[in-house]
Amino acid sequence: MCYPRQEFRVGGTDVLLGTIAGCPFYIASDQYEYWAHTHLTVDVVPGRGAGFSLEAPEGMRFITRSRLFTDAESRMLEQAAPPPRGGVEN
Repeated sequence: MCYPRQEFRVGGTDVLLGTIAGCPFYIASDQYEYWAHTHLTVDVVPGRGAGFSLEAPEGMRFITRSRLFTDAESRMLEQAAPPPRGGVEN
């Protein structure tokens, strides 16, 4: 789901993955643990959005594509600091 900035309360354990168009993109900590070995790409395509998500009335929807990290990417991530958690950008 996509919400206007400041309209969704980020939990203390949510993980900041990065930004999309300058807006923070968080994932729940349990989802992060499940997807930690994958590269996620969020894309926008024509179609019907879900429920109250911001894109729903625009005739667009978000999709997430994934692939496993390469061995080199995995090693790099193991050496990096953990991503920020909870409300850093909210």
